[in-house]
Amino acid sequence: MIAYAEQTQNVSPAGAGLMGFLPIIFIVIIFYLLIILPQQKKDKEHKKMIKELKKGDRVITSAGICAKVVDVKENTILLEVSSNTKIEFLKSAISSKVVG
Repeated sequence: MIAYAEQTQNVSPAGAGLMGFLPIIFIVIIFYLLIILPQQKKDKEHKKMIKELKKGDRVITSAGICAKVVDVKENTILLEVSSNTKIEFLKSAISSKVVG
């Protein structure tokens, strides 16, 4: 009779394992929706902005330098900081385009 009581206590319901993982799955979904998805959207918009840069645009670099685009090459961009002062930057160093 004691052996029978021990056997019945160790039996678990069939769905108990899945219910234990439900909170973890929920956290992963929330993490994806709140952090990863917006970052991917921001990266996509930044790449589009860099691809569309043209001569005459005003930009701000990641170092905080405000300049005007003089020439656009494949991987770099030539910026005019002041008259007769030109600096070549990687396109990835452009943080934003100045509107207006």
